[in-house]
Amino acid sequence: MKVSLVLSGGGARGYAHIGVIEELKKQGFEIVSIAGTSMGAVIGALEACGALNEYKNWVMSLDFLDIFKFYKPPLRLDNDKIFNKVQELAGNHNIEDLPIKFTAVATDLTKKKEIWFQKGDLWTAVKASSAIPGVFEPVINNGRVLVDGGVLNIMPVAPVMSDMSDIIVAVNLYGDEREVSIKLSKEIKKKQSLLEDMWDKIINIDENIVNRSINLMMEVIFRYRRAEYIPDIEIKVPENIANWYDFHKAPELIEIGRVLAKEALYNAEKKSEKW
Repeated sequence: MKVSLVLSGGGARGYAHIGVIEELKKQGFEIVSIAGTSMGAVIGALEACGALNEYKNWVMSLDFLDIFKFYKPPLRLDNDKIFNKVQELAGNHNIEDLPIKFTAVATDLTKKKEIWFQKGDLWTAVKASSAIPGVFEPVINNGRVLVDGGVLNIMPVAPVMSDMSDIIVAVNLYGDEREVSIKLSKEIKKKQSLLEDMWDKIINIDENIVNRSINLMMEVIFRYRRAEYIPDIEIKVPENIANWYDFHKAPELIEIGRVLAKEALYNAEKKSEKW
């Protein structure tokens, strides 16, 4: 079955997209098109160019010092360093040449409208799509000031509506709070616990205020936009599983994405005879 995949923004929670993609492919689904905003654009681009596994292996191997190298004073992620590493892992690509149709959604502050990148340099598009206001610098492209697509469209279903696929699967990183039961190895649990202790010592109240402000903005935008286009399957990732800056939680978040995808696909299969 052919799938058009929609990946929402949500910062570090976007690691859950990796688990979703792996579960879809494990169950025999063919991903033929992807649209993404912010972290959804990052993960979607990596899958579209065939480099997602290399990226996953890299983030799974990071320790605290490795992660901290991608920050700059005063505790802000360095977008240039991040995308230099992504390009090193994935190579350079033009969107129109990718084996999977891909759309990165950004916001044009100059013209006050949503922008769909469907051709041109892949990483310029993704960098614009993920330029969270107040966290990353905007991308200047052809005289336009471009920022995070989530400012106007956090879960971009519209770009895949006309694609030749059997179903549209959307991953919503702002789902209702709930507990998700997962299994992690003792080694990963130990590493996660150590990273968590170190993280708690350096994250201050300012970061929490930024986190809450970004989440509130995204939630309100999502409520207004989600009724416009309805996917066939919506995988809801609970907002409470991680803050947007919790990039040290990659193993846990990837596994949560896998579990939730399996659950959503099972429930959808029970309701639909066409499967």
